[in-house]
Amino acid sequence: MQLASHELHDLHELIVSCVNSITNMAMFRNMVQDQDLKNILNSHFPAHIQDYNMKVEFVKKAQGSNQKLNVPNLNVMLQNFTSSPANSFPPIAPRTDVQKMNDREIATAYLLTLKRAGREYAWSAMEMSNPEIRQFLKDAFTMSCNHAYDVWQWMVQKGFYPLSPADQNEQNTISSMYNEVNQPVPTYL
Repeated sequence: MQLASHELHDLHELIVSCVNSITNMAMFRNMVQDQDLKNILNSHFPAHIQDYNMKVEFVKKAQGSNQKLNVPNLNVMLQNFTSSPANSFPPIAPRTDVQKMNDREIATAYLLTLKRAGREYAWSAMEMSNPEIRQFLKDAFTMSCNHAYDVWQWMVQKGFYPLSPADQNEQNTISSMYNEVNQPVPTYL
């Protein structure tokens, strides 16, 4: 596949990012103690391998990739989207001498990796001139977004990520500033 220069460089950065993500996930899968978190990592791992392989195909093969990224559906586990089900929120501080990461550190590292990857996929997708690569990167963004939601929900359930409702007075103040505009629903050709 002939790539534009910026496409090649973006794909290169995204491939290096995948090397890092997959390597870390391999380590995390061996260290994690919580079975639910382990299941999340194990279920996500094949998609990250496929994502990496597809990017390699885009830079190596004349025809690009003949695959479609397996994009997971959004897996909603929480019942309440504004309040944490956890009763306590354990404090956290950086550790400066680490031999083994705990489950909270693993989840945090993985979540932050997914968030960063998602931003890079979204940004790169907007820059792609090749529609096949553009669609792949849009799918990769959705994959990262949905995987991040899985990890975030696990963290919320454990009390590792606070979730609380917005102050009602503040919400009322902000919502009173805006009114909807009546217009027809857009149609696209």
